[in-house]
Amino acid sequence: MSIELLTCILITIGALVYVFYLPGKLYMGPEKTRVIYLRERKEAIYENLRDLNFEFKAGKFPDSDYQTMKTSLEEEAAAVLAEIARLEEAATTASVRPRKGARV
Repeated sequence: MSIELLTCILITIGALVYVFYLPGKLYMGPEKTRVIYLRERKEAIYENLRDLNFEFKAGKFPDSDYQTMKTSLEEEAAAVLAEIARLEEAATTASVRPRKGARV
């Protein structure tokens, strides 16, 4: 084997090890609850509404498209807010409810 072929094989093996090597412990980030996800989604929807309003005022959308997109985003925001309220209410109710066997 020539030195060039051996060098290419070693470089290829090194690149494959570098790309596909997994360390023993991976950091996956903080665990997200459904409420946290919904709050992030709410902020994204609000940002989309702001952008849509700006682009409409800049003349990029006709009125009919603007109204359709705005209504869609507002409905999605309402659904997200309703689910956030429902989950927070369920969490509050669960934490306030007395435990079995507890004195009232």
